[in-house]
Amino acid sequence: MKPTLRLLDGFPTSSHMFRDLMSLLADRFHLVAPDSPGFGRSALPGREEFTYSFDDLAKVITRFTEVIGLDRFAIYVFDHCAPMGFRVAVAGFLSA
Repeated sequence: MKPTLRLLDGFPTSSHMFRDLMSLLADRFHLVAPDSPGFGRSALPGREEFTYSFDDLAKVITRFTEVIGLDRFAIYVFDHCAPMGFRVAVAGFLSA
């Protein structure tokens, strides 16, 4: 089984930014690159429905990871999503 790599997009992009990188890494990694909330083809809830903080965005990323059944993965962070990815990594480390 290939190791899983979570690719987190930057601002103001989407998972589409990884299209070339994914083709280069696909033979060695199981790649997961969803759009972050408010980016790409993801929903864009209003501020009255969702708080766009790094903490809350990290919670969405963590929940997505749980829903698709990932329990072990590396995170590639870039730009705007780096603070979210670091929160996910620290939370996973502390809960281990």
